[in-house]
Amino acid sequence: MTRKLLTKKQRALEILSRLHHLYPDATCSLNYSTPVQLLVATILSAQCTDERVNKVTPALFRRFPDAEGLANADILELEELVRSTGFYRNKAKNIKAACRMIVTDFNSVVPNEMPELLKVPGVARKTANVVLAHAYGINAGVTVDTHVKRLSQRLGLTKNTEPIGIEKDLMKLLPQADWENWSIRLIYHGRAVCKARSPGCDVCKLADLCNMKLFHAEIQRGKE
Repeated sequence: MTRKLLTKKQRALEILSRLHHLYPDATCSLNYSTPVQLLVATILSAQCTDERVNKVTPALFRRFPDAEGLANADILELEELVRSTGFYRNKAKNIKAACRMIVTDFNSVVPNEMPELLKVPGVARKTANVVLAHAYGINAGVTVDTHVKRLSQRLGLTKNTEPIGIEKDLMKLLPQADWENWSIRLIYHGRAVCKARSPGCDVCKLADLCNMKLFHAEIQRGKE
């Protein structure tokens, strides 16, 4: 199949098929045991690598294993435990506030519906999509992180620059059952091959379906 003979939806489905083949065992990279731990780990992952988060959460969850513990945690101790993830004051504040709401408003259970989950402090659609998909098996949307944003644009599947617009575009192109599969596998591909500064186009198994030549041309015109 050649790129120019395929519709955008057909290309998206072919890319999805190849990603399944390339990363058959891809799953969430964050370590957690409960929905609240996944929520906390996802909050910590903002502007931080999953690898770094996974180094921080063992001590954090040993000290505060559940929503009640985190809701009642001393904020200074909480800040110190998450300091190395960056933006630690804001993250600690959000974690404490989120867990307080989960305890008081949701009977200590992380909500499993998008509208309710979005009421929780520090939770936007990215975090909500991750929690719903991996803690509850619910595909409510497409998780759009920096990798998904970058690759979806490079692949010519969206012209949007804002996560919510990118998510809407991708939801139209992909089967709902594969919304999170797309995100996880695209994240793997972004880390391994299609990196931000040095995309490995010469070894990329998606190159014939990609928009990178046009992408580079637009970047070059922007510099002129």
